[in-house]
Amino acid sequence: MDISKLAGKVIGDLGDKRLWWQYKKRKEALSESYRTAIDALERYLMVVGLGGSVTIFDDLIDLFEQSAANGTPVREVVGDDPVEFIEAFAANYAADSWKKRERKRLTDAIDRAAGDTTQS
Repeated sequence: MDISKLAGKVIGDLGDKRLWWQYKKRKEALSESYRTAIDALERYLMVVGLGGSVTIFDDLIDLFEQSAANGTPVREVVGDDPVEFIEAFAANYAADSWKKRERKRLTDAIDRAAGDTTQS
């Protein structure tokens, strides 16, 4: 599946397409190096599913716009390990994560099935 189609489905489910399209427009205004980096981070977030809502992308673009304005090189923004960077960045959004919601939904369903309604 094309990443833009995947993004559309994820963002569509989250209900804030307006913020998504603002993010995309802001991203296009960045220089090529920052845009390439944010494209890679965006893809990783979409494929691995670390992010929660579109808020993560809004905050990511804020970071890259500020870095570009300050002349901070991409490597200084993400460090030597871009995976570590984006996973730490995404950890701040874990409460919004669809994975966390699904884990809770699964746990709650099993609790109900087992007759254990004291946990929620």
